[in-house]
Amino acid sequence: MLRNRTFYKSLLAVALLQLNITAFAQGKIEDYKRAEAFNASMQNKIYYSPNGFKWLDGKKEFFYSMLTERGTEYTLVNSNNFTKRSAFDQQQFAVALSALAKKEITAYKLPIYGVTFSDDGTNFRFNYDNKLWAYDVSSAKISEISNSNQQRTNGGYWGDRPADQNDRRTKSPDGKWTAFIKNYNVFIVGDDNKEQQLSFDGSEGEYYSSSVSWSPDAKKLATNKVRPNKPHLIYLIESSPTTQLQPILQSRNYLKPGDALPQMQPSLFLIDSKKQVPVDASKIQSQYSLSRLDWRKDSRAFTFEYNQRGHQKYSIVEVNGTNGSVKELVNEEVKTFFSYSGKKYRYDVNDGKEIIWSSERDGWNHLYLYDANGKVKNQITKGDWVMRNVVKVDEQDRTIIFEASGMEKNLDPYFIQYYKINFNGSGLVKLTTENGNHQATFNSDYSKFIDIYSRIDAPQKTLLRDAQTGKILKELENGNADELLKTGWKMPEVFTAKGRDGKTDIWGMIIRPSNFDPSKKYPVIEYIYAGPHDSFVPKNFANDSRGSLHELAELGFIVVQCDGMGTSNRSKAFHDVAWKNLKDGGFPDRIEFIKAAAKKYSYMDTERVGIFGNSAGGQSSLGALLFHPEFYKVAVSSSGCHDNRMDKMWWNEQWMGYPIGPEYAASSNVDNAHKLEGKLLLILGELDDNVDPASTMQVINKLVKANKNFDFLFVPGMGHSLGGDYGERKRRDFFVKHLIGVDPPEWTWKTSVAVPKP
Repeated sequence: MLRNRTFYKSLLAVALLQLNITAFAQGKIEDYKRAEAFNASMQNKIYYSPNGFKWLDGKKEFFYSMLTERGTEYTLVNSNNFTKRSAFDQQQFAVALSALAKKEITAYKLPIYGVTFSDDGTNFRFNYDNKLWAYDVSSAKISEISNSNQQRTNGGYWGDRPADQNDRRTKSPDGKWTAFIKNYNVFIVGDDNKEQQLSFDGSEGEYYSSSVSWSPDAKKLATNKVRPNKPHLIYLIESSPTTQLQPILQSRNYLKPGDALPQMQPSLFLIDSKKQVPVDASKIQSQYSLSRLDWRKDSRAFTFEYNQRGHQKYSIVEVNGTNGSVKELVNEEVKTFFSYSGKKYRYDVNDGKEIIWSSERDGWNHLYLYDANGKVKNQITKGDWVMRNVVKVDEQDRTIIFEASGMEKNLDPYFIQYYKINFNGSGLVKLTTENGNHQATFNSDYSKFIDIYSRIDAPQKTLLRDAQTGKILKELENGNADELLKTGWKMPEVFTAKGRDGKTDIWGMIIRPSNFDPSKKYPVIEYIYAGPHDSFVPKNFANDSRGSLHELAELGFIVVQCDGMGTSNRSKAFHDVAWKNLKDGGFPDRIEFIKAAAKKYSYMDTERVGIFGNSAGGQSSLGALLFHPEFYKVAVSSSGCHDNRMDKMWWNEQWMGYPIGPEYAASSNVDNAHKLEGKLLLILGELDDNVDPASTMQVINKLVKANKNFDFLFVPGMGHSLGGDYGERKRRDFFVKHLIGVDPPEWTWKTSVAVPKP
């Protein structure tokens, strides 16, 4: 009897909970319609926030375009007296463009983009109707720029290496010689057309590269002897091509972790004696890569950068141009990873008499000054903050203008600010300090710069500043979002919480629906991207961000995003959490972030937490259900790199290490698929050549064999993406069904507006 009472009490509690959820449920057709209409209503509602800046140094003016109440306006500003004027007569231009288009075009709704003024301001280029055009301001004439003048080239697939064996012929600086490769060896030919062979050991399996580098004095030649690797092809089936009925088989050269890499042997040739000088390769074994061979201006030596396989040793190597002796000028050796793809910076001062180099050796990314022999003269920047980018090195004044984040202790540590400092680390000048994320556009002599800054909760301000002192010379524009706010759009909230260690601040944002009611309980959805190569929470003011988070919130959710440990742009220790541990994904910090927000805001329901992401975010979103099912209940994973052994080499070996160790399996969603709990939707495009589609299919194979329930959307013809419009629809439906607890309404997708079926 007691057991029956307990049973009925439990049943009643479940019923009451369901009643409570249903009473406040959204996810109705009107919510879908509002969410879809929200996208259109948000557009073109942020005024006086210029972009497209261009300094016209020939006239001491600068150009920008901006949206105002009457449309897009194009402006020129005099940088001396700060007067503004229209960049051109927009009505006159509209008449000329209307004649070209054979339809009426209005002056402040010009269907053009990519406007670029000439330095003297007499003409500008623009894009219209998928073509490039030029406009002469004085004559008001438009002329098409031919395709040949555009110099547009197809960059090719990212996995393809530059051709080492081709018919490239490279002339010496003095014009006396031409270098080329013949029968896998290096040859030169002079004006007499007599070929002279410089190397004799080239072969099909180990050949000399046609990317040769002449010394400036034309007396020396350097190139690499290459031992090639075998390509790793992945195959894609285009099931529904537009060009034919039958499917098309495609392939890509796609190196994966553990695959063999080409190995380079730098080689030096002396032209006068026609001799090859041996170069010691003992310090550059097990290469991940060698950079190009660059000669010093005085021809005394050439340099290259060496990245050892595994990314734990990175060096600058100098080769003597006379005897071939090798010297390491800079040598980085770390226990985890050297972040070569995101934080490396090098500048050779006075033809290599000194080198400016960035390193995280003291726990933060900073600049160091080396002498010509590879000895550190001094640390240039220092502190518990991050040097983000060098803008300008002035060798004469021995100063550096750079971007950094985290120096201003009371601000968001990701906000970029601008600074100036001397080579010896003295004389730090703060060029910007305002509470916002700054972006600067300098004039050619770096005497002035345009500074724009904003936050996700504060529209953009635009200033003109002195680049020596940071003094504000003129307040140019103040962004206005009043019209955006009238739509019901709510500004995201900047939110911080302590991470897993109870000390480190984790920064993120919270987005609420336009009809937000604090008396309701809202499910929480996290948008995740946790790639160690960067940080990802937006910092600039915008109407929405990748993932259409505001639209998603409209269906009845609180949407959050944060940067957990393992992402970049904080300390080295913060970053190193990702080392050989991508499954971590910053989840211990993310969970604390959401719990802290829910503690402050009781309307956030931590019993109903969903998550979605794309690519590395696709890996993490599924990983949330595999490794943290006690917290995350629903996940949508798009284009996921679910096993780091299946994904691209450069990205995964950098964070997961080389050689391939057990950590790869530990982080694999494939190997851990049997642990699945909660509701899962996988989305995959058949032509994804960023992440091998087989990665998702292998997850599905393991889920099927483990008899796990899941949903799967396969999109023919689609590449690496969140799933397109249809994927967006299915993702929203999935969250509505499994987090709000109602069946999504029957509706059709028409011109991006939800319309109920009859």
